[in-house]
Amino acid sequence: MNIQGEIRTTHNHAKCIAESISADNLSEMKTRAEGDRVITSITSTRVRSVIASMDDYLMNLAVAEDVCEKSMQTGKSGVNE
Repeated sequence: MNIQGEIRTTHNHAKCIAESISADNLSEMKTRAEGDRVITSITSTRVRSVIASMDDYLMNLAVAEDVCEKSMQTGKSGVNE
């Protein structure tokens, strides 16, 4: 059985956040930016894996949001919005 989850969040700098957070994705995770949204899909055969991956992702998302916000303020993000 395949279990799937998707997290959709809205951000001022979605592309920066998606690029930052996708570096930590596991093989069963896909992250992309669509407009002002970051969308991450997770697929696994185990419920615990999906829950643990989502938990880790949300912690990483909070850090990426802070980093992108600060880097955009200083003009040093390296991402073309």
